[in-house]
Amino acid sequence: MPQQCDEIDYRLLGDDLQAVIITLDPEEQVLAEAGSMLYMTDGIDMQTSMSAGQSKGFLGSLFKAAGRMLTGESFFITTFSNGGSQRADVAFAAPYPGKIIAVDLAQTGGQLLCQKDAFLCAARGTQLSVAFQKKLGAGLFGGEGFILQRLEGDGLAFVHAGGTVMEMDLAPGQMLRLDTGCLVAFNAGVTYDIEFVGGFKNALFGGEGLFLATLRGPGRVYLQTLPFSRLADRIAAAAGRMGKRKGEGSILGGAFLGDND
Repeated sequence: MPQQCDEIDYRLLGDDLQAVIITLDPEEQVLAEAGSMLYMTDGIDMQTSMSAGQSKGFLGSLFKAAGRMLTGESFFITTFSNGGSQRADVAFAAPYPGKIIAVDLAQTGGQLLCQKDAFLCAARGTQLSVAFQKKLGAGLFGGEGFILQRLEGDGLAFVHAGGTVMEMDLAPGQMLRLDTGCLVAFNAGVTYDIEFVGGFKNALFGGEGLFLATLRGPGRVYLQTLPFSRLADRIAAAAGRMGKRKGEGSILGGAFLGDND
């Protein structure tokens, strides 16, 4: 069966704040999350729409766009096409410290499920949609809600993860327990569920929340060492402490300022 997605070339730059540079042959195209573009060279044309050619008709495009919003992505999606006669580059930047993962969908069974807002860009022909969790428990307590992103195709797709990325191949029946926020993506062969952490002291003082994600093979899973929610909590906590310290010294500081006037 002929490949449906464009065969794009790419290279990754950087360490903790990465960028991916995609080189397009004439007439090739890549689709990306709106606002992720870093730069584009001469010959690249940009077009923003609701469907990026994935749906026919206004209603189909509208449903696709609404589905992307449910997964935390933009209502619009941007396509970058090489309309020139020579190879040209377009680059995309990671939204926060972490790694960009290049996934060949042809090697994942043609499908990848990932956390909301993880999608960065993909070769033309990749289908983006939402995947609703079938189990109520996983939807309510799984960290990503009822909705995950589904990427389908046979080409390259790029997703972003926080911190360092860990790739693990689970054997048939092998189970992995992890913090719900540390899951980035997994292929369609992996079964996803949640379980209560167990134990009164574990639940209250363990620091891992009330629930853990459980993954059962076969298939590949991608984990992240620093979920953005955890990073945001630490920044907010540090900002709060700095604000208190500033407030504690404001009276004394004001006195000194008053003496200098």
